[in-house]
Amino acid sequence: MKILVINGPNLNFLGIRDKKVYGSEDYSHLVSMIEEKAAELGCEAECYQSNHEGDLIDRIQKAYSDGTDGIVINPGALTHYSYALFDALGSYDTIPMVEVHISDIHNREDFRKISVTAPACDLQIAGHGLNGYLEAMEYIADKATDH
Repeated sequence: MKILVINGPNLNFLGIRDKKVYGSEDYSHLVSMIEEKAAELGCEAECYQSNHEGDLIDRIQKAYSDGTDGIVINPGALTHYSYALFDALGSYDTIPMVEVHISDIHNREDFRKISVTAPACDLQIAGHGLNGYLEAMEYIADKATDH
C-alpha cells in the first residue's frame, strides 16, 4: 500500500512559522513521523511539499497512475480558496483522501473556517497537531483493508 502525503504552501516552514499555532517541530521531524508510521502500518509513504498550486495539482494527478492507494493532504492556505485543488482531488472516487490541518481551523480567523477542498475528501482532521497526519494514515490503512 502506498500513501501520498501532500503539504502545501508554507508547511516547509514548520518550526519557524508561528510556533504558538504550529509548534516547534520542523518539517523534517514531520517527515520522520510519517515514515515511522508507514513502517508501523506496513506501507510506503511518500511526502511531497510545494509552495506552488500547480505543482500540487500535478502531483495529485500523477497519483492517479503511480500506484497511490490513499492521499493525505494539508493544502495550507489553498484550503480556503483553491477550487483548482478541489477539482484535482475530486477527480478520484476510488481511493480514500483525508484533509489534515495542524491547527483547529474552525477556531481561528473567519476565513480559515471554510475549506473548499474538504468536500473532495472522505474526512477532515483539524487541530490534532502533527498527530493528525498519523490519524489520517491510519484511516487510509483501515479503508484499504476494508476493500
